[in-house]
Amino acid sequence: MPTQYVETQYFTFGHPPNELVLKSGIKLGPITLAYETYGQLNADKSNAILIFHALTGDANAAGWHKDAKAPGWWDEMIGPGRAFDTDKYFIICANCIGGCKGSTGPSSVNPATGKPYGLSFPVITIEDMVISQKYLIDHLGIKKLLAASGGSMGGLMALEWSVRFPDTLESAILIATNYKHTAQQIALHEVARQAIMSDPNWNKGDYYGKELPAQGMSVSRMIAHITYMSERSMEEKFGRKLQDKEKVGYDFSHDFEVESYLKYRGASFVQRFDANSYLYLSKALDYFDLSEGTDLVGAFKNLKTKFLIVTFTSDWLYPSYQSKDIVKAMKANDIDVSFIEIETSYGHDSFLVEIEGQSKMVSHFLNNVAKKVIK
Repeated sequence: MPTQYVETQYFTFGHPPNELVLKSGIKLGPITLAYETYGQLNADKSNAILIFHALTGDANAAGWHKDAKAPGWWDEMIGPGRAFDTDKYFIICANCIGGCKGSTGPSSVNPATGKPYGLSFPVITIEDMVISQKYLIDHLGIKKLLAASGGSMGGLMALEWSVRFPDTLESAILIATNYKHTAQQIALHEVARQAIMSDPNWNKGDYYGKELPAQGMSVSRMIAHITYMSERSMEEKFGRKLQDKEKVGYDFSHDFEVESYLKYRGASFVQRFDANSYLYLSKALDYFDLSEGTDLVGAFKNLKTKFLIVTFTSDWLYPSYQSKDIVKAMKANDIDVSFIEIETSYGHDSFLVEIEGQSKMVSHFLNNVAKKVIK
């Protein structure tokens, strides 16, 4: 397949006095969203699919940026003949607000001060992210999406969209996700946040143009990366293999391959992601609770959207039982929902690497939805 070169586009809205009112009640604006599109929008704009990224993802879901070292984060799923087939569908992916990949976030310049927001950036929620992307879809002139999909945090956003804007969505594909964070999930995020905030270079979020909180950010990513893998995948990949030595050193150097691997992942993350964005986005995940003010059955009342929910047997960060709770609540509302649990050892990261199993399910699901919608 020839290389698909893509370019990021930008959409700005919410200029004062028409700022976006966040869930916290604080106004934010103007807001810029970085986004990319793949494929062609058909004449009646009925073939659009919105893809939501995970915690540290971005708008580059597929294709190559010029001079990039790797394609988009879901490139094996999006493209001609792939699960999200760009010969049939028009795919949109936007970087969420609070991020650091082109959309407005804590590293953006606050127009009121001419300096980066830092911690003056308001706390945002999954709901705020979804509402801001609705402005983008309206800007593109799309009245109803064929589908919305995402894994992990992206799945939460697709779920929120389906409940908040039910009349604008034919179907939703939720992968490796849940409907609220458990105490354990919140705890893991808090440890990661504390690692960042404990770094003296973090300087209460005011580090732009100065020394980065690299050590704290690296440790934070190491913690997170452990949760993305499974015990089996780590054992298969590393076991107790030593790193560049024949025997242990009986010191605190990196004896084992897994130690060096985590250090590498942490160090590389510092170069590509903003520490403050990590704090804001992880907190948004922790705040999310679709059953807030009601119960899960009540949250899905009167939905007409068709759902496909995919989980993975080895995902202990967002275990399958959480998605099964969603399925039960949907069935209690007579919602058309299909559920598949894929056997794999890759852990939570399965939605990024377990391509074959996902592709079959997604392709079949979208084909069935499209038959009834696209003329």
